[in-house]
Amino acid sequence: MSVDATPIWTPSAEAVGRARLTQFRLDLQSRDIIDASVRDSHALQRWSVQYPASFWAEIWRAAGIVADGPGSSDAPWSEVLFGGEHMAPPESQRGPHWFTETRLNFAEHLLRRRDGGTAIVSWNEHGAQQRLTFAELAAHVAATAAALTAAGVGVGDRVVGYLPNLPQAVIAMLAATSLGAVWSSCSPDFGTKGVLDRFGQIAPKVLIAADGYWYAGKQIDCLPRLREIVASLPSLAAVWVVPYVSDTPAIASLPGAVTFTGMLAQYATHRVPTFTRLPFDHPLYIMYSSGTTGLPKCMVHGVGGTLLQHWKELALHTDLGPEDAIFYFTTCGWMMWNWLVSALAIGSTIVLYDGAPLAPSADILWRMASEERVSVFGTSARYLAVLEKDGVHPGAQFDLSSLRAILSTGSPLASHSYDFVYAHIKSDVRLASISGGTDIVSCFALGDPTGPVYRGELQMRGLGMAVEVFSDDGTPVRETPGELVCTRPFPSMPVAFWNDPDGALYRAAYFEHSPGVWRHGDWAEITAHDGLIIHGRSDATLNPGGVRIGTAEIYRQVEQIPAILESLVIEQRLGADGDDSRVVLFVRLREGERLTDDVQRAIRQRIREHASPHHVPKVIVAVADIPRTISGKITELAVRDVVHGRPVKNADALANPSSLALFADLPELRL
Repeated sequence: MSVDATPIWTPSAEAVGRARLTQFRLDLQSRDIIDASVRDSHALQRWSVQYPASFWAEIWRAAGIVADGPGSSDAPWSEVLFGGEHMAPPESQRGPHWFTETRLNFAEHLLRRRDGGTAIVSWNEHGAQQRLTFAELAAHVAATAAALTAAGVGVGDRVVGYLPNLPQAVIAMLAATSLGAVWSSCSPDFGTKGVLDRFGQIAPKVLIAADGYWYAGKQIDCLPRLREIVASLPSLAAVWVVPYVSDTPAIASLPGAVTFTGMLAQYATHRVPTFTRLPFDHPLYIMYSSGTTGLPKCMVHGVGGTLLQHWKELALHTDLGPEDAIFYFTTCGWMMWNWLVSALAIGSTIVLYDGAPLAPSADILWRMASEERVSVFGTSARYLAVLEKDGVHPGAQFDLSSLRAILSTGSPLASHSYDFVYAHIKSDVRLASISGGTDIVSCFALGDPTGPVYRGELQMRGLGMAVEVFSDDGTPVRETPGELVCTRPFPSMPVAFWNDPDGALYRAAYFEHSPGVWRHGDWAEITAHDGLIIHGRSDATLNPGGVRIGTAEIYRQVEQIPAILESLVIEQRLGADGDDSRVVLFVRLREGERLTDDVQRAIRQRIREHASPHHVPKVIVAVADIPRTISGKITELAVRDVVHGRPVKNADALANPSSLALFADLPELRL
């Protein structure tokens, strides 16, 4: 893929000079940790990968981590990284161990600020709902922790949330982790089976849920599902219901359930939280794979690795400070919620939104960003594409003078979306496409406040992340697509999978393809600018005629056709032995549009001219809907299974499982 020679945006010299990333680099130079040859972010990234123990010790120092043992003052560690010569050896479910001599607490760092500044702002489709100061947040956490203790929750117990994106989710998470318990959450759009497939594996002791939620103007009642869930979780000692759509939810049929507000009132005398400090690798979060190929994998993330990685990404790559407000459109079932909440460790205000991103009007999130003086606005590539298609121009409608950065993730960000952002949202803003995943609860590649932005590129690989792109024979390559891998340890690797005592599932997930090398599953390319392009999932790449094609290369072109809202592409195997194939493109059209011959010609012509003849689909089919995971990602693999007559192993992991029927036995695809 060709890349732009000229950046679409470059930071001012003043912005580069005051960036926290610059200050971090200059501090290392002033103390002779690095020499003067490390002149920019990319050189710093190379040093961080070459000397991981030194780098992560400096992140610990810069973040001001509070702990028992080495690192609590200037006392050095005897060794920062144990077993760093390998990532996952056969005899262990996880090879490297970090900062093993220290004990710390995650919630302690997110609650260090206790003043009257705003910690949380909560919005939904009806506008602003709630504000909490840092002092109020700490008091609510203290009361909730006391209630959890009374329910028998202790170190290692699981506390789970089945919640919209509300302040109560943040409070409950901080309360649980202050005690050394483990937090896990699902958003309320998960059905009963989806919730039980996840929570049923980890035997939670306390469940916090909402009575319902709003989405696109509709009120959804969660209590019927909640009754089924509670009845199927015998490990529960307590159930707390957040009154969200009703002041007095009907919880009488939930044995032993109380309202969250009632619980807070009962323990209101507890106003100062206390913290249990535990080893660096102590479980913090249990997160889940999408579950589209079977029962979701339960990934356990540790206290220290999550804290250090999130601080690095928020402070250095995002340039976030205590004076900033950060927003990310997410649910409690997506890792970006965990990432957003960690901004409290920097003393920033987090802005929560619950509801549809385009309801009650397409500009609701930008009105919120303007009124709350948001500095960092996080969203998805699909959302930006929809704004462009619908002609929504936030920059002309709202005061976005406080906005410094727009972050995008969930899928690759197309080049035309970069142009849209700078033309119609803000001309002086850093647009950072970021990429990582639930598996690492963080990013492999993300923003650089000190560097230019090029269309279609992620600015840089993450500090401390030994990200490479491998060819099919395992050779590192540049400026050509290949498998995205990580070749050296990093602290936010999962500490384990749940119910995986010998680590077999863990090793199979990441290390079977290339022993000793983390294979992430993205088809990517390192550019001439040392940036990164994500071409799609490697397990969904197309291979017509022996040429591997990333699906995002096709989506970037198709979705610029005015008649098309979104698309999905697969490779259909042909013949009895499947030794031939063809590219099949499915498109969802705008209301009132039809898939005419002219539209099909426009699609093929654009793909041929802007990608290659290999990318041109043999068959184009219009469909009414496209299946997505609950976190909003399209799922090519599920469609591929349906087209080939194979069962989809866990359709309950999809937000719209009924859409799969649209792809079954299509006459256009019969051979």
